[in-house]
Amino acid sequence: MREEPLLRIFDEPSAAGRGAITVFVSHRFSTVLAADLIVVLQDGRIAEVGDRQALMRAGGSYADLFNLQLRGYS
Repeated sequence: MREEPLLRIFDEPSAAGRGAITVFVSHRFSTVLAADLIVVLQDGRIAEVGDRQALMRAGGSYADLFNLQLRGYS
């Protein structure tokens, strides 16, 4: 067993590991803002993949849900 894992998986993490691949599951878009790559799952399948800017430009599910959640804070 490695002393430092290569892959870490978090459910709603408050901090990510350094020097490793970090996978986390989140429904809070404030957490997702720090991600290099976002994978949107819909009905158990990959619906969208990209960074935040690309997903917002695409205007798909990610953008819709981001804007919906943003309205809740306005």
